[in-house]
Amino acid sequence: MRVKGPSSRKFKKKILKLAKGFRGQRKNVYRRAKEYVFRALQYQYRDRRQRKRQFRRLWISRINAAVRLHGLSYSKFINGLNLAGIKLNRKMLSEIAIRDPQNFENLVKIAKEKLNA
Repeated sequence: MRVKGPSSRKFKKKILKLAKGFRGQRKNVYRRAKEYVFRALQYQYRDRRQRKRQFRRLWISRINAAVRLHGLSYSKFINGLNLAGIKLNRKMLSEIAIRDPQNFENLVKIAKEKLNA
């Protein structure tokens, strides 16, 4: 049995409200709007996770670029920090590399010492 009345109208209005800003039939024809709203919600869910991955990739590439100026690779640098017991995440390391090169150089020296020991 098909439901008609306030509850179905409420759901349709909700979908059309979410479709506001879409182009053409996607914004004002319920059947089209429903398809594109559900797809947009799926992309939104997926991309919230992908954003985290993309930022981590950015931080790693920044650290790698900064470390190579001191004659070391990213993986060796991270290994040296782990051996030294320095617990800094990639975000903080990349910020230090950009904003405070002197302290970053000190971190690189510590990592090199631990690798050579």
